[in-house]
Amino acid sequence: MPQHRRDGQGHPEGPRFLLKPALVAAALVVPLLSGGCSPGPQGGGKAPGAGETAGVSDTAGAKDDRPLVLTTFTILADMARQVAGERVRVESITRLGAEIHGYEPTPSDLKRASGAQMVLENGFGLERWAERFYASLRDVPHVTLTEGITPLPIAGDAYQGKPNPHAWMSPRLAKVYVENIRRALTRLDPAGAATFQRNADRYSAQLEALDRELQTSLALIPPAQRVLATCEGAFSYLARDYGLTEAYLWPVNAESQVTPQRMARLIALVKQRRVPAVFCESTVSAEPQKQVARQSGARFGGVFHVDSLSLPDGPAPNLLELQRHNVETLRAGLAGS
Repeated sequence: MPQHRRDGQGHPEGPRFLLKPALVAAALVVPLLSGGCSPGPQGGGKAPGAGETAGVSDTAGAKDDRPLVLTTFTILADMARQVAGERVRVESITRLGAEIHGYEPTPSDLKRASGAQMVLENGFGLERWAERFYASLRDVPHVTLTEGITPLPIAGDAYQGKPNPHAWMSPRLAKVYVENIRRALTRLDPAGAATFQRNADRYSAQLEALDRELQTSLALIPPAQRVLATCEGAFSYLARDYGLTEAYLWPVNAESQVTPQRMARLIALVKQRRVPAVFCESTVSAEPQKQVARQSGARFGGVFHVDSLSLPDGPAPNLLELQRHNVETLRAGLAGS
C-alpha cells in the first residue's frame, strides 16, 4: 500500500484529487451505453440534517445552482450530506438497494456526472466499475474517502491479501470518511469552510455516541456466541472493533459464487461453535445462507444492510440507523430471541 504524506502533527494530509484524462473513445463509451440497470426513483433535492435519509436526489424540473457532488453509493451520499448541509447538492450514482460491487453505469449516469464538480468514492478496490466511468468524464476530480485508513486484508479465496473495502462499517473509521469529506468540500467551496466544519463536528459526535452504543449492546452477547456468520465478508472492521469472530460464504459480493468447499467450511464452523443464527445482506440472495442454517441446525437470523441504504421507510434510511438495525438483528439472533 502506498505511503501517504503526513502533516506536521503526523496526521494524513487531505484526500487526493485525481484527475483522469478524458478517454472518450467509442471502445470505452459503447460498453457503458449497453449495460446496467437504470437508477430507481430518486428522493428530494433538499439535503437532510444529520442522521436523515440520503439516497439519490432528483432535481428535474427545478433549477439548483449549488455545486453537484456525486458519490459512488448511497451510504457515502448520506455521509456527504451530513457534512455538506445546504451548500452542496449531493447525489448517489447507484440507487437505493443496488448491489454496488458489480454495478454497470448507465447513459443517464454519464449524463448526470458530466455536470458534477466532484465524485466521492470509497476506494480499496470497491468500485472497479468506476474506472471506465471516470474515463468518460472531462476534468471531474474524484476523491478517495479511505485515504489515511490502513485496510484489513481479505483472508482466503481469490481475494487473499486484497484490502477489505467495507471500512465504513466501523463507526470509528467512519469518522475518517467524515474528515476526508470535510476537506474535499472545503477545497471545492472554500466559503463554506465554517459550515462544513460545524457539520462534520456534529456528525462525528454522533458517530462517537454510536460507537459507545454498539459497545454496550454487543457486550450483552456471551463471548462464546460472538460469531458473525454472514453471506459476504463485509464485517471485518466492525468485528475487530467489538470482539466478534467473522465467518462468511464469500469474501466480497463481486465474487459471490457459493462453492461446496465454502459452504461446508461455514457449516462446520457453525456446528463446532454452536452458533445460534446466521445472517445475510440485503443486496444478495439469502438462499445459500438459509441452506447453511438448515444443514447446521442454526436459525436464519435476518438481513443486514451493508452496501446500500434502505428506502426511507425501511430499517436503514441512513448510516446511523443501518448500524443500529444490524447490531440489534445480530444481538437478537445470537441471543436466541
